[in-house]
Amino acid sequence: MTGGTRQLVDAFGEGAATQDGVALVVRRADEAGPADLVAADAVLFATPENLASMAGMMKDFFDRSYYPALGRVEGKPYATLVCAGSDGQGAARQIARIATGWRMKPVAAPLVVITHAQTPEAIMAPKRIDAASLARARELGAAMAAAVSMGIW
Repeated sequence: MTGGTRQLVDAFGEGAATQDGVALVVRRADEAGPADLVAADAVLFATPENLASMAGMMKDFFDRSYYPALGRVEGKPYATLVCAGSDGQGAARQIARIATGWRMKPVAAPLVVITHAQTPEAIMAPKRIDAASLARARELGAAMAAAVSMGIW
């Protein structure tokens, strides 16, 4: 809603684009489903953290996808990106628990970016993600795409 997560996903995509032969498919949680998850060679779960939880649309994606993908994504590599005001760990833990249930393989520690938005006005204001955090997202995208390109996963 405020653009922070989108900026980080875009940076991830820029990093992934450095690898020839890798096609990045980006879906909003409300547009994605189990078929997208099953078809992917690797997955980035990206969400803002709202009230110490993943965003509601992300939860909805997992609710719609969990059972249809169960037994079909075991061993699939994934990473997590969380844009949060002060912590981010709650959303990261929730995603890790769901991915563990699917028996997916985490390939990086969760990338949690803290915006320090603490007042209602700051929380609702459009976000501008700092250059260092965008660079970390680009590096993650490049690393995941390189591993896919080399057939590591």
